[in-house]
Parts: sequence; C-alpha cells; structure tokens
Amino acid sequence: MKSINNGYRWVAFSRLLSVCLALLFTSSLHAQLAAPQAWQSELMQDHELVGRIWSQREQSFITVSELAQELLGAKYLLLGEKHDNPDHHAIQLNILTYLLQQEKVESLTMEMMDESISEVLPALRDQNGMDNAALKDFLRWDDEGWDWQFYGPLIAAAYDAQITIAAGNISRETVGAVYADENAIDVSGVLSATAEEQLLTDIDVSHCGQLPESQFPAMFRVQQARDQAMAVSMLLPQGEGMSVLIAGNYHVRQDLGVPNYLAARETDLPRSRIVAVAALEVQEGETDPTAYQEVLESQPAYDYLWFTPALTSEDYCSSLR
Repeated sequence: MKSINNGYRWVAFSRLLSVCLALLFTSSLHAQLAAPQAWQSELMQDHELVGRIWSQREQSFITVSELAQELLGAKYLLLGEKHDNPDHHAIQLNILTYLLQQEKVESLTMEMMDESISEVLPALRDQNGMDNAALKDFLRWDDEGWDWQFYGPLIAAAYDAQITIAAGNISRETVGAVYADENAIDVSGVLSATAEEQLLTDIDVSHCGQLPESQFPAMFRVQQARDQAMAVSMLLPQGEGMSVLIAGNYHVRQDLGVPNYLAARETDLPRSRIVAVAALEVQEGETDPTAYQEVLESQPAYDYLWFTPALTSEDYCSSLR
C-alpha cells in the first residue's frame, strides 16, 4: 500500500530497534560508500533483492560503488525512507557520510524539522563542540514524532562537517492555514493534471479510504505546500555544491514530489541532476525489481532503488475496516 505518511509517529516500532543503529554504519572511517553489514529489520532478510540496488535509469542492477559514482553528479540529492525502518536510516547515513568525505555537500535539509526552528539554525555553526544531547536540545527536537536515534546521526554528521542544516517542513500553524484557505499557496502548473489526479488518489489510499472526499482538496494543498517548502529549503546558487534532502519516500518521488518543485525553480538545471534514491522494503514473493518502480506519464518515481528487509507485515488499515 502506498503511504504518504510512510511510518510517521510509529515510534513504538522504531525505539525497539534503533538502539543498535550505530552498529550498521561501515563507511564512517572510509572514503567509500558501503552497505550496512547487518540488517535490523527482521522480515525477509533472505529475499533475493535485499541489499541490491536497481538503477531505473539504466534498467539494471548496479553495485554500491557504481551508485556512489553516479551520485557525485547530483546537485539535488533526495534520500527517501520509510520512517520507521532503521535500515533505511543506515543507508542514508552511509550515503551522506560518503558525500561529506568527498566534500560535495553544501547543505542538508530535513523533513523532520519545520519552519518554527529556522530562526535558530543559522546560529548552529557557532555552537562548537555540542554533544548529542546538546544538539538535540538546541534543535528542540520532536522525539515523539521523529526518533532522534534515527535522525540524530545524520544531523550530527552535517554539524561536524560544518555544513548548512535546514528545516524542510511547514509548521503546524502553516498546515492549519493552508488547510483552511484554498488560496494559501500558488503552485499552479508544477504538477500535470494526471499527476494531480494521482496525488489525490494516493491521499485517499494513504488514509485507508476513510478520509471524507470533502477533505481531499485541503489535504492536497498541504501535501503540495510541504513539497514546495522542502524544495525552497534545498535551493542552492547555480553551480555550487550539492544539497541533500532526508524525507519520506513519497516526498522524494520524481513524478509527484519535491523534484518537480525544484525543477520549476531551477529551469536551466538538467533534470538528471535532481536525483531521487528510495530505500524500499521488499515484498514477499516479488523478485522483479521493475515491479517496485512506479511510473507516471513515462516518469519513474525514483532513479535508484535500494532494497531492504521489511520491518513489519502489519496491515495498518486492517483495524479501520
């Protein structure tokens, strides 16, 4: 099932597993991109796709080192996740660490921080020597919504490298304003009519078919407002460095998500330099990598798929039926 929320606030699952997260990272001392040596998610670890990387651009599997080389050409790199899967955060950290070692990254944008913290972020570089607890406190981290043990290592890597850290999301107050006012944002023309129709369908599916149809337009605006905010937070001057986004898989989709809002603002930038990598859980019995790649109007959702075990087989909609 598609999930726009993608595991948001399912902290009970993540807390049990995240204590071992630090054991997953193998690239911190090496100038190479590496895969996790152990998987924390327990379901289908022996699935034949687990650990493999599928390039939608090349329609073939590629190695970790080949992916590393291909990512170096990105100006905007969007790293997707299922929020409660610890293996996805391990992959993100390995990629970010590698790119930081290559001195490619200028900024890191986090979906997990909203605009309410933006005013203090410029002062972060002046806060020298903060430990993990101090960094968390400085950022007023919402640990009930986003498990710090997942996201803290990513932020700490950026902080230690002295790169810009940006809040990508809109605040609860802005969500309310966008929800209530149909003229709150102007993103006309960013998505095609087909893409807009698909987004509305996915909003319905992600709410298990329980959302009243009257709320579809408001939820549609909120989703677009979030994607636009993340794109704006990622923007860099032409030709300078790389901007990285950490966000749910749905937000990083090339066909429906943040890349469209980046492309609308960076009209001279080749679309190939906006790169989306999704960490995806494997599905029982499905070993064809193309079955995981959704395509809308000839636009694949992602450029690269990195397959991992699944965290749970629970049907989150079953209790609502």
